Amino acid sequence: MVRWRILVGAAVAVLTAGTVSAVTFPASADVHADVAGGSRAARWEFPFMVRLSVGCDGTLYSPTIVLTAAHCVKVTGKNTSITATVGVVDLQASTRITRKSNYVYRAPGYNGHGKDWALIRLSSPVTAMATLPLATTTAYDSGTFTIAGWGAASEDGAQQRFLRKAAVPFVSDATCNSASMYNGRIIPSDEICAGYPSGGVDTCDGDSGGPMFRANAAGKWVQVGIVSWGDGCARPNKPGIYTQVSHFAAAIKSAATSLGG
Repeated sequence: MVRWRILVGAAVAVLTAGTVSAVTFPASADVHADVAGGSRAARWEFPFMVRLSVGCDGTLYSPTIVLTAAHCVKVTGKNTSITATVGVVDLQASTRITRKSNYVYRAPGYNGHGKDWALIRLSSPVTAMATLPLATTTAYDSGTFTIAGWGAASEDGAQQRFLRKAAVPFVSDATCNSASMYNGRIIPSDEICAGYPSGGVDTCDGDSGGPMFRANAAGKWVQVGIVSWGDGCARPNKPGIYTQVSHFAAAIKSAATSLGG
């Protein structure tokens, strides 16, 4: 069964309660939450990470723009209901920085499969915090990637209070679309796969919209993927599916510019 990697209505509660049980959507939209098979991230290790009150993650594209998944938001337009939490590993930390949204931009043509990216404009800038550049070519769309998030540590598990991380290897389009994996359901131009054939390590429920990233030639982080979907969490022969950032980098940049970011 396909599972979007999002927990609806969970992020606000986690700031006061610490853990929230996973929520399941009906039919084919089962919702997932933390990095399965990972370890806790160190403070300031990934300062661009953002937690969203819609039950998703994101990244700071600029001081006023958060990049996330299209399935984490509803429509393009004015939106003041989303809270972004930045600057902490522990979502209960008193030092957390929060900002409200004032506008959402969802990828044109998104219909539930492919084109899974969106931008959230913040009501005021988040200053003195690192942003995560996009991969603008396919040069970094292979190798070993880093994933991070506050989602569940296992399928149908509880959302995490502390940011977690893991490493996952690239899986080719041909392998990912093979009968033993996703049997042709991957859109090669829009999506990139990463994970282990044996399973055990993956993004999971509540990690939707978060980044998959790796070092570029200069040793700096660049974002190559956005957590999108998968069959379960960390199952054998079911790697995670990510929006391929290099394919959409120009469109993302154009949209961010139009939002003033």
